Amino acid sequence: MTLTVPLPRVAPEEAHALWYERVLGWTAAGGSPAQLVTGTRFDVLEMPADAGAELLRRPLATGPVALMGRRMRFLVAAGSADELDGLLDWLEWGGVALDLTALGAGGRMTAPVPPGSAGESPRGAAVWLRPPEQGCDVLLPALPGPGQGAGPDLVRLVGAAATECHRARIRRPYGSGVPLRGAPNQPLAFS
Repeated sequence: MTLTVPLPRVAPEEAHALWYERVLGWTAAGGSPAQLVTGTRFDVLEMPADAGAELLRRPLATGPVALMGRRMRFLVAAGSADELDGLLDWLEWGGVALDLTALGAGGRMTAPVPPGSAGESPRGAAVWLRPPEQGCDVLLPALPGPGQGAGPDLVRLVGAAATECHRARIRRPYGSGVPLRGAPNQPLAFS
């Protein structure tokens, strides 16, 4: 008679972190919930979900996109977070109160349940709207460089994101309780 010893159980969060590390090669931190470390393989452009939903309706190339609560996260090339303020200034959005931020080196985002995983995500958990695939980090929106192909353009993505964040802010009722980052009594810009 052969006795079979079952493998030790792994918490779902630990299994999710292992999936990101083994399948995508991304740095993940276990725990509840698992976290994806930004700044090495990708950075994150983060905005309100209503602005992000409008951005997804545009004919614009993006990388993977995640949703958690009222925030949408667009994965962009590593190092892009450092460019956000300069790009917003260059695109003439500098100084406008936009709820548009970036996570770069040393940041973390909650890891959505990996694509194709069994079971449903708990309510309010991070989910993929456009899931990642192996090798997707080399095709993330980035600043175009000399001799580079026509991959997703970070400048276009940031410009469109700024426009949609501004439009979403205008659509929200005054005093809606949605926090805005930027100058508190700043007039709205036209878009």
